[in-house]
Amino acid sequence: MQIATPSFALAAAAALACSACSGDPAPATIAPPPGPPIASAPVASASPPIASAAPSATPMASAVATAEPAAGPLTAPPGKLNVLFLTIDSLRADMPWNGYERDIAPVMTAFEKKAVSYTRAYSISSYTAMSLGGLLGDRYPGEMERSGYFFSSYPDSVLMFPEVLQKAGVRTLAGHAHFYFDQKAGFRQGFDDYEMVAGLSADNKTDKNITSPQHLELAKKMLSDRANTGKTFFAWFHFMDPHDQYMPHEGIGPYGKSARDKYDAEVTFIDQHLGKLLEFVDQQPWGKDTAVIISSDHGEAFGEHKMHRHGFEIYEMLVRVPLMIRAPGITPRRIDTPRSAIDLPATFLELTGTPQEPSFQGKSLVPELYGKAAEERDVIVDLPRTSDNDRRRALIHGKYKLLSFGDDDAYGLYDVVADPLESDDLKRKEPALFEEMKKRYKGLPLKDICPKHTEKLKDKKKGKKC
Repeated sequence: MQIATPSFALAAAAALACSACSGDPAPATIAPPPGPPIASAPVASASPPIASAAPSATPMASAVATAEPAAGPLTAPPGKLNVLFLTIDSLRADMPWNGYERDIAPVMTAFEKKAVSYTRAYSISSYTAMSLGGLLGDRYPGEMERSGYFFSSYPDSVLMFPEVLQKAGVRTLAGHAHFYFDQKAGFRQGFDDYEMVAGLSADNKTDKNITSPQHLELAKKMLSDRANTGKTFFAWFHFMDPHDQYMPHEGIGPYGKSARDKYDAEVTFIDQHLGKLLEFVDQQPWGKDTAVIISSDHGEAFGEHKMHRHGFEIYEMLVRVPLMIRAPGITPRRIDTPRSAIDLPATFLELTGTPQEPSFQGKSLVPELYGKAAEERDVIVDLPRTSDNDRRRALIHGKYKLLSFGDDDAYGLYDVVADPLESDDLKRKEPALFEEMKKRYKGLPLKDICPKHTEKLKDKKKGKKC
């Protein structure tokens, strides 16, 4: 969970940076994704690319038309499904299946062809403690009880979606590979079986652990336990490679000496281990009844906006992530409509046959997984104020993104389809559009909850509680 640091950031802030921040083959009758392959240059009606600072990178672009394809062979899941949720720390959205020219992830590229793939998926926030805390609670992190520290922790009073699954009789299991996930975060709530990779070192500044081999074996062990997979289950494994530090791996690359080159080798490393895990899943008797979701907790910066790694800001390269869902009976396709990870808990509940929780904020993606046209709705990105960063929020409405800095002290407005690097601020060029977007943002039903330890909050205004 390494954080993005401006090039001018103080060493003291970097020292506090969080270092932790991822089925069944489709039936033969399912057609390949409709439409042309993703192009290597932006298309006017397509999703915005995420440009890379690396010379070898090709900007991401989607050549998928806005019209949705016909419904698949099923219009709903074929009964209750197991859910295997694989998240990969710091995985950017510009990957080979989205036009990146270096073939660094053949397993995930092949997986994407069998999945419903969201080309404009957003994480809830820009670093692990907030993005995954919000995901587990299915709320925006600024609205959740939490500590005020960068390494935020969530109390037992916060209802988390695994608790809802557990109460409904779904077996819940998780295995993780960073010290933050152990006791500090409060992420254990609602899990029947929650295990950690052994022998991890803890360092708030960085993470030198290489964990994918051990993590793979832990996942296979947990998924081989009949107590875990003898009935409908939800399993979550958050893989830590790749992320800073970008560690070398024998037999992979080297692709070059830049940070992006080293990061790409980490992506290849995790891709190989994901391949072994997916092969294992496909061989299990429960594999044919399992939905597999691959995504990330946030992206990664390589010099864009003078940022490196992640955290502190919510620009596209930090919050736009892959989201691919493979499930029995779906027709593989790409969906360009913006979507948020806030919708995943409701999706997990529906896939497992669990009643929805009214207090949760997301909306299930299941109908559109099974062919329903994806309706337009706004996406919110929320980075609450902590001990290390000021508040940031974003509203994504269609192709436009409004950024709010601090306590709505300043704004930026971008067309992220035409301008994925967010380099052309439109608020003065298009004042009517800016006022419309600001009004839409101000109308959002968001309420800040002050965390504990408010005295530690960064850039808190005089007279402000939080």
